[in-house]
Amino acid sequence: MRALFLIVLVGIPLHLTGQSSNLPNNPNIVYILADDLGIGDITGYNPDSKINTKNLDRLINHGLKFTDAHTSSAVCTPTRYGIITGRYNWRSTLKSGVLGGYSKPLIGSGRLTVGDLLQEKGYHTAFVGKWHLGWDWAFKENTSDIDNLGNNFDIDYSKPITNGPKDLGFSYSYGFSGSLDMPPYVYVEDNKVTASPDRVTVNVDDKGFWRQGPTGSDFDHVQVLPHLTDKAVEYIHRQSDTGKPFFMYFALPAPHTPILPTTEFMGKSNTNMYGDFMLQVDDVVGQIIQALEDKGQLENTILIFVSDNGCSPKASFPELEKVNHNPSFIYRGHKADIYEGGHRVPFIVHWPEKIQQARTVSSTICTTDLMATLADLVSFELPAQAGEDSFSFLPLLLNGNETTFLREATVHHSIDGSFAIRKEEWKLILCPGSGGWSFPRTPEELKGLPPMQLFNLDKDPAETQNIIESHPDKVHELKSLLTEYIKNGRSTPGIPQKNDGPETWKQLYWMYE
Repeated sequence: MRALFLIVLVGIPLHLTGQSSNLPNNPNIVYILADDLGIGDITGYNPDSKINTKNLDRLINHGLKFTDAHTSSAVCTPTRYGIITGRYNWRSTLKSGVLGGYSKPLIGSGRLTVGDLLQEKGYHTAFVGKWHLGWDWAFKENTSDIDNLGNNFDIDYSKPITNGPKDLGFSYSYGFSGSLDMPPYVYVEDNKVTASPDRVTVNVDDKGFWRQGPTGSDFDHVQVLPHLTDKAVEYIHRQSDTGKPFFMYFALPAPHTPILPTTEFMGKSNTNMYGDFMLQVDDVVGQIIQALEDKGQLENTILIFVSDNGCSPKASFPELEKVNHNPSFIYRGHKADIYEGGHRVPFIVHWPEKIQQARTVSSTICTTDLMATLADLVSFELPAQAGEDSFSFLPLLLNGNETTFLREATVHHSIDGSFAIRKEEWKLILCPGSGGWSFPRTPEELKGLPPMQLFNLDKDPAETQNIIESHPDKVHELKSLLTEYIKNGRSTPGIPQKNDGPETWKQLYWMYE
């Protein structure tokens, strides 16, 4: 199907596919995705942060700081799907939860990705880090319950994986399949395992936790972040020498569990191990900046830093509270939740050639917007069946005029599949609680609560007052808009599309009220 899609593109007039000649000064693009990092962890966002993120602050002080940026989901896999495809995660076959390290690929072979469109425009593309979108292993036996995070399976590691990054638009790839706490623990470079497992490892420590599973002879959990950073730096050095523009999607495994700061950072934050790991993440950003500077590429590189969702409770909020540090800043909830702490994230853009002074941007954007933005950047016209929920924020980068950004509304999604929709200052949550891991979530805690929640985020950014009863017209408006987005298969203008998998949303009572 993927080959057929590319053949079809060849037969389409150039002005429809974006196949116009490449500009000689097309910028490089480096997209750094942190894992489980809270908006309150960065001092440039939270003046009271106890973690001195000097490198991230440098980007903020010379670039754009988005204060109302959101991931498409409050957990890992779904957000990554949206980044790569420009499509809301709940339109895929994954309606809740996340994939595991052995899971089948979530991105279909016929779907256009960010990597695809940049390859079409002459970019060399690379993925480094945590994939967590599934791919096909060479299983030695039939598998069942493959998405269960506690299961392990027998794999022929001598055979290449298929339907991974190399098959989805990345010229070069190096990383591992799931989260760093999900087996199997092996590196895969350009579809091939670098070293077969020679042991089984497990760690049951609360912060340093990872599940039991086969581990490659070259795989050391503590050294994964430094090792991946070395690979990313090597790629920048190598590709800079070619004179060809490049795109690197660098998906960090940190500060997600296992929280394993190296010796250099242990105790350095004066908070806890999570704070130390955060400092190591900030240092990784510094190394990427330095690599770009060393090769004379920083001026003409769009460097984006974002997190895949809010901070995880594994960071130990009680410990951090003792030193007056809140990873969620002023917002309610955390990773997995439908509340702002689950999906409002830091989003920083540094591009010295076009952004000459620091600016704060208050427009609401979503991580799905990367595809349309890059398509706009390189003059690639997206086909109707791609980027269904992606809006270009390139005008915000080039001229800072926020009135030119036309995102009508943004849909949020929690780990249990709960929806929320945000339009201007209004946020409607289509469930009675957090939809995730924070209070209220148990049947007892949810008992007697209104079935939906409405908040005015301008007046109540911490989501403390549910005003659902006093604004029935606003509730109706937002429910109708969300229903339209779901039924149309897209939230952008264009030909209606079909969502994948079972239409589980039909079971939701609010669609029929």
